[in-house]
Amino acid sequence: MSASLRDFRFFAALIVLGTLALGSCTTSPPTAELPAAAPPPVPEIPASIRPEEVVGRWGYGSFHRPEDQARTESAARAQCGQPVLIERGPTGGVMMYLADSAQLQELRLKGSQSGKNYIGPPGPAGGEQDREIVSFDGRVLVTRFIDPDAATRYGNMVYVRCAPRA
Repeated sequence: MSASLRDFRFFAALIVLGTLALGSCTTSPPTAELPAAAPPPVPEIPASIRPEEVVGRWGYGSFHRPEDQARTESAARAQCGQPVLIERGPTGGVMMYLADSAQLQELRLKGSQSGKNYIGPPGPAGGEQDREIVSFDGRVLVTRFIDPDAATRYGNMVYVRCAPRA
């Protein structure tokens, strides 16, 4: 047998064995990695302050230094001749303004796991557009924007409840 015939048979045998070996393999489609499931939404925590407690006529002022709070509350009380009106929103929130917005819109009172309360658009408590309720005693409401830039510009906002109309 010539060398070329022997080489031919050798390569033919290799091809047949390779084909048989590949044919016996079972192939499954490549598995695509499934995207990670989104975490379930965090249940909304109700605020300890109800919207009806915030609805009303308010004198308004703001301060940056804690020592100015009493003076600012007094100045806000004097603003009751031209009060800020906080009304009930159509879906149960309160009608207020976001930072740097001339558009009155419905905001939500939101609670948090830390026990803090916030006023802001729908979404998780403590969001960038929210304001934290620093204190509230039914007569004086003090809030501060979460966004550092807005907080720097607006300071602590003081709302003093105006006496009911006579």
